[in-house]
Amino acid sequence: MWKREKRRGRRAGGGTREFVRALPALMILGGLVFDALTPDTFTAIPLFVAAPLIAAPFFSLASTIRTAVASMLAVIALRLSSSTLPEVVPLIELLTLATVSVLAVVINGVVRRSNEQLASARFIAETAMRAVLPKPADRIGGLQVAARYEAAQADEFVGGDLFAVSDTPWGVRLVVGDVRGKGLEAVETVAVVIGAFREAAEQESSLEGVAGRLERALAREEARRGGLDVLEGFITAVLAEIPSGMSRVRIVNRGHPEPILLHPDGVLEVLKPSVPALPLGMALGAWPERTDEWDLPAGTTLLLYTDGLSEARNAEGVFYDPAARLRGRIFPGPEELLSALTDDVRLHTGGETTDDMALLAVVRPAQGQPDRRRTVRIVGAETASGTMSGAT
Repeated sequence: MWKREKRRGRRAGGGTREFVRALPALMILGGLVFDALTPDTFTAIPLFVAAPLIAAPFFSLASTIRTAVASMLAVIALRLSSSTLPEVVPLIELLTLATVSVLAVVINGVVRRSNEQLASARFIAETAMRAVLPKPADRIGGLQVAARYEAAQADEFVGGDLFAVSDTPWGVRLVVGDVRGKGLEAVETVAVVIGAFREAAEQESSLEGVAGRLERALAREEARRGGLDVLEGFITAVLAEIPSGMSRVRIVNRGHPEPILLHPDGVLEVLKPSVPALPLGMALGAWPERTDEWDLPAGTTLLLYTDGLSEARNAEGVFYDPAARLRGRIFPGPEELLSALTDDVRLHTGGETTDDMALLAVVRPAQGQPDRRRTVRIVGAETASGTMSGAT
């Protein structure tokens, strides 16, 4: 719910920004209309002065200068048409407008430097996130593996999405999770969870034991930070285990979006837990772990993802539904699946994602699997309602 409210605010803010960006031109146009419809004793100079000031924080330097020049030319044209340009009052108006224009250029420079510093901080945070989320090998324990981390494009801070894959004595184990919060604190928590998972995956004989180790690691992190709010320090996560030589997948889901199984014939299963569980780190007492099992035949793909995918919205506020989009589609491999998904969600949202997104796909290869197959059909820019169009 807290993420949905934040996204509503961002969409409203986006409309406001578009209006503000159009405002300088409206100010100049309004000044011209006001001057044409009112007696000479009235002046529209406040509107012309406001145009470059409004442009300064939102436009580039060149656009800010062009706005200032347009305001100056509009005032000069008005005073020439009324033959009052050489008089004292019009000259004072032009001097005022020139002074404000110089101030607008200075403001634009300050804002641009601040944006560059923010972009640098974001780059550092995103680099730190990628450092703690190394890309897994293409093949692990006989399985084909692909992973993606997509940073939000409409946010100031990197988030806390995570994934990891380990080849262990009990088979290939995976985790995908989402730490609540953003910024470097979220990156720190991701590092703690990834480290704890890698250690526990090698030592614990069951997924329940791995989940318990993650709980204890989060408790230690809470103590180190002096206590975290129960609603701020949790992490949703799904743990999976694919035993060696077995066509099965075991899953422990702790409040995370349900994984998806894509069969080689296009049939799709949503792997809902038999008993819903709270996220990790809620600190609300012991939680009995429950492992569910599903068949994982050869050629089947297991897709794990964070809610940056399933809660991405289009312009009408409709959530992206990965199960509906993928049902009936087949892929040549996990990398093609993730490429199709990331392209499709960008088209669904109009290119502006508001939450980070972690994706992990694992395929149990089938004998004689064709090199190329049909992939997911992408929604076209002209079909924002969500209908499929085209194929590759």
